[in-house]
Amino acid sequence: MTKHDFPKIHFYDQDFVDIYDKTWAWIQDCWINGGDKSGIEGKFFSYPGSQAVTQADAILSSFFLVYSNRIFQAHPTLDLFYSRQEPNGAIRHSYDTVTGAPIVDKDNPQGLGMPLFAWAEFNIYHKSGNKKRVKDVLPVLCKYSTWIESVFKKPNGLYKTPFCATEMINLPRADAYYAMDFNTMMAINMLYISALADILNDKETSFKYKRQYFSLKTRINSLMYNAADGFYYDINKNEKQVPIKTIAGYWPLLAEIPNGEKAERIIEKLSDPKFFGTPHPFPSLSVSEKDFDETGRGFRGSVFPYLTFMVIKGLERYQRWDLARECAIRHVYFMLDSMSPDGNHHRGNLWEAYLPMKEGPAKWTGKTHFPRPQYLTYDALSTICLTIENIVGLSISLPRKTVDWVIPSLEIMGVENLSLKNNMITILSNKSGRGWEIQMESEKLYYFTINILGVKEKTLPIPSGKCSILIDKL
Repeated sequence: MTKHDFPKIHFYDQDFVDIYDKTWAWIQDCWINGGDKSGIEGKFFSYPGSQAVTQADAILSSFFLVYSNRIFQAHPTLDLFYSRQEPNGAIRHSYDTVTGAPIVDKDNPQGLGMPLFAWAEFNIYHKSGNKKRVKDVLPVLCKYSTWIESVFKKPNGLYKTPFCATEMINLPRADAYYAMDFNTMMAINMLYISALADILNDKETSFKYKRQYFSLKTRINSLMYNAADGFYYDINKNEKQVPIKTIAGYWPLLAEIPNGEKAERIIEKLSDPKFFGTPHPFPSLSVSEKDFDETGRGFRGSVFPYLTFMVIKGLERYQRWDLARECAIRHVYFMLDSMSPDGNHHRGNLWEAYLPMKEGPAKWTGKTHFPRPQYLTYDALSTICLTIENIVGLSISLPRKTVDWVIPSLEIMGVENLSLKNNMITILSNKSGRGWEIQMESEKLYYFTINILGVKEKTLPIPSGKCSILIDKL
């Protein structure tokens, strides 16, 4: 097996394979060299030509870079932010790529960004098995969380922050005061800091953040969930709900905040054309809202791949693999069909945001730089990460030595030469004269769980070398 190339994917639609391969080639252009003048050492991941490296770039890119077989490392851009942590614990939203200085503005004077470092680090740990890194970053993440709490937490237990800290800059928020999405992101932050502490068997830290998580979860459920509408909303200064349905209402799924009944009511709106069930899933604003715009107009209806990624990862938390896969496939098809008006997928661009009702990039009158072409921080989440995890259906944990494969339908697909640290694996489903079989190759033992059509599920130890499993014999 080759050890110096990206993993290959197999899928019945060659266009999916082609865009996956092309994305890896394009990613090379996103690695920026730091220089002596900026004080930024080494390479980091950023949009080519941008004068800022952002927290969102660092966090979101880590989810697909972990699949590069270590050709592109997931951690250097995150470490750039950690190395700039201030004595009070602050880490700013973005830094100037020329001077290395933090970038703040009047709308966000503290330079607050999405507090999702812990989620990224938990994912990196399961793809790398690097326990030492968890030990190194946990104090940084705890200090950062304490800074956010000291500056933005109010006596009612919720966080009042600039709305632009969630990246959703022109979302119609009316008289909202407490952003439901930022508060939910803080719950995600607490949940994963606790999980990282568990990895280190640090019971004190784990308990502290688990307690904070349950406290915030209770506040979000009691104040922000509307039982009549079956949805989560922002609230105003008087803790009254602002009933505008936005894609931000799906962050609670990722934070495991709703119980099964509440989750089902939120999830059903993803398939309803009156709400978020548009042809291209999922619009940033519900179709039912008066401000919804079919042209996108920023966060007034555009489909942003990173938000679609968030929703799909939330569906996973509630075992909705079927809907997650169906929406991921539809999403990538629309990305492909938007690359070129004549349907030629071999030229054209991926985009930062898309139209919700038909193929094509989103529009925003007067904003000449929207959407950005080849904005791979968002796009590669779909063409690489969702493709491996939801379309092919593989879930990998190196520390547990496990690979789970959820196959909702029997198709020719799989992954070849994927590095699990020092173990290269290949898993392919194929139809032979003996029926459907899974062919596997590995350098070391690991445990393989296969779930077929939600009917058959089995866990098997996979030895080193080549082997195959006949699905009919499971």
